[in-house]
Amino acid sequence: MKEKLLKFSWLVLIAILLITVASVLVMKKYSRLETNLDKYMPENHPAFVYSNKAEKWFHIKDAVVIAIENKSGVFNYSTLKKIKDITKKLQRMKEIKRTDVTSLYTADNIVSSEGSLDVKKFYKRVPKDKESLENLKKEVENNEMIFGRLVSRDETVAIILARIDNDIFTQEFYNRILSMAKEYEGPEKIYVAGRPIVEGTLAYLMPKDMKRMVPIVVFVIIIVLLLVLRSFKSTFFTLMVVLISTLWTFGLMAALHIPIYAVTTMIPVMLIAIGVAYGIHLYNHLQLFIKENPNASKKEAVHDMLSEMWKPVLMTAITTMVGFISLLTSQVYPVKYFGVFAAFGVFIALILSLGMIPASIYVFGMPGFKKQAGEETPEKSFYFRATDRIIKAKPIILIITILVVGISIYGISKVWISSSFLAKFETNSDIRKTDRFINEHFGGTTTLNVILEGKDKDTIKKPEVLRTILEMQKEVEKLPLVGSSFSLGDFIKRMNKVMHADREEYDTIPDNQNLIAQYLLLYEMSGDPENLARVADYKYKKANVTFQLKSDDSKALKEAIAVIEKFKDKLKKEGIEIHYAGSGYKALVFTDLLLEGQIKSLLLSLVIVVILLTIMFKKFSIGLIGAIPITITTIVTFGVMGLLNIPLSSTTALISSIAIGIGIDYAIHFIDRYRIYAARTGNKELTSRLTMYHSGRAIFYNALVVIAGFMVLVFSVFPPNRTLGALVSMNMLVSFLGTITIMFIILYIKNTYFKRRKV
Repeated sequence: MKEKLLKFSWLVLIAILLITVASVLVMKKYSRLETNLDKYMPENHPAFVYSNKAEKWFHIKDAVVIAIENKSGVFNYSTLKKIKDITKKLQRMKEIKRTDVTSLYTADNIVSSEGSLDVKKFYKRVPKDKESLENLKKEVENNEMIFGRLVSRDETVAIILARIDNDIFTQEFYNRILSMAKEYEGPEKIYVAGRPIVEGTLAYLMPKDMKRMVPIVVFVIIIVLLLVLRSFKSTFFTLMVVLISTLWTFGLMAALHIPIYAVTTMIPVMLIAIGVAYGIHLYNHLQLFIKENPNASKKEAVHDMLSEMWKPVLMTAITTMVGFISLLTSQVYPVKYFGVFAAFGVFIALILSLGMIPASIYVFGMPGFKKQAGEETPEKSFYFRATDRIIKAKPIILIITILVVGISIYGISKVWISSSFLAKFETNSDIRKTDRFINEHFGGTTTLNVILEGKDKDTIKKPEVLRTILEMQKEVEKLPLVGSSFSLGDFIKRMNKVMHADREEYDTIPDNQNLIAQYLLLYEMSGDPENLARVADYKYKKANVTFQLKSDDSKALKEAIAVIEKFKDKLKKEGIEIHYAGSGYKALVFTDLLLEGQIKSLLLSLVIVVILLTIMFKKFSIGLIGAIPITITTIVTFGVMGLLNIPLSSTTALISSIAIGIGIDYAIHFIDRYRIYAARTGNKELTSRLTMYHSGRAIFYNALVVIAGFMVLVFSVFPPNRTLGALVSMNMLVSFLGTITIMFIILYIKNTYFKRRKV
């Protein structure tokens, strides 16, 4: 029998090794990062479906923004030549269409020539003499379609916009753009911004962050495991469980061609911190068994460990998986995939803990637990004394809990949602500094596209419609975070003005619709029709009004939309409906989906956890009692977020599921051991003390390891990851304290397992 067990154990370890090697090979071949932010969103959502249509109608694309700063002014030969050279270089890139590059060199200058409309370029050859440079400067200053949009009003910065398709951006292209910008620096300073650059920077930093985090968390976990398990052998195999489960998880992702998102880069840290719990509880029980039965054989020790611990370990794994799987209610792809694969990783950690740890004991022998100096008997231990003090402090603990929950509920009312992708980076990072610089000098790097759909042909040409559009633009531009806007009305105003000798009183929409039609025809004949195609369709039934915002946060977007919605009824009278499109609007919808998914996953996981606890312990009241620590933890977490002004984002949206999935483990182990000792002793006080000595100690070790693991995230290059690490660590502390205090007190007061016993 002994030889069969040994042979089977070797087979288990070899099988684990082979699957691990296969996982690594699959990862190397198929793993890829996904930084296209559009891929984070559900393609079949009505808002995204419409936005994608509108993007095709009006050639709406995100742009790489290259800003050229010359503090002495941009109207000099050197700076103007760099604008021309960079523009032409961008036009020659295979990823960019020639007509999608806009700068002072390519922009249309609408002027009148001999009583007719003429569209020409500001310059073809770079002007050298003072007079030509001065004339160019005056032409730009007199053109409100260019001044403040392509050249800053202080005339020290000019920008080049290179619009690109969402699916062509690569890391190699990103590197070429940055290299080109560096090549043209001096004495001018070159800045590069825009959503594609945000995506490229994410792609650059994500693998670096993973490589940085994993070794740190492994080192920290090793140190903490050595302290709590006091055995090199136990530490090694507990660590192997989580490392192998992480490799299998990413191997499966790669095999299924699921990309790695910014959020899923945290899975290794999370699985390493979470997965060690099963090993801790198994080895903790084994250690106590060996202490009580020093002459027990390996077979007896392993049998007792598995027979006593398989059920609570299995239940804790299931509830943790439920917490993660509940994220499937989210429509946000990274959150959904995070939930699925984190749950898979937990499942593998469970299987390996119940399979590899016993197998390792049969093959390599019992772990040698180092005895602590001055180690006391259970009766004289800290855990017995702590139990008595908690029981005596029942009223104080209940009052403190009520106060903390009350303050947290107030904090929850202040929780807000952030759609900002720039918030993923440090405030003083180059990408944030560049974004601020461009926002200070121009309309903004975030766009909101308002799509106006009329029922009839030429609806958008109507003077009253164009005036309403311009009025809407003017009102929205009053908002502090809205820099500028652009529409067909700006074209008509410019054409009307130049056709009347640049007189200011004609900088308006003419009353005659036929005159507007003539202006548009003249422009189509002498200008670039693609420019008009970006603001209106060829039937003039639809229009695209673009607003530039100085922030990509949902607050700014919602404020702008609130003003736009005030014009809904006025436009409806003209048979026009308002819709929204573009990356800015999609980011806003993204935040709403985050909130919706958060609420659904939170409620679903709480309900399922209560049901599972009820089934496990065969009492609905125990299901409710077991849910108390995680409910308090969730309330406290969101309360702290509100009080500290921490927004709900694609990263922090994971908190409730993590809190429930991991925090419930403590309650399960505690209640299960309490039930066992209640049956064995029949004495409530002794049951409480023994439970605290056995499971109280184990969950303290568990919480310590998880807190230490998640605190490693404070070293992440991404601020939201650091916030998540701190919040989850706080979660674990609150869950631990909630389990051994308020939950234990209610369990003690309710007298569930002693109703028919003499205490």
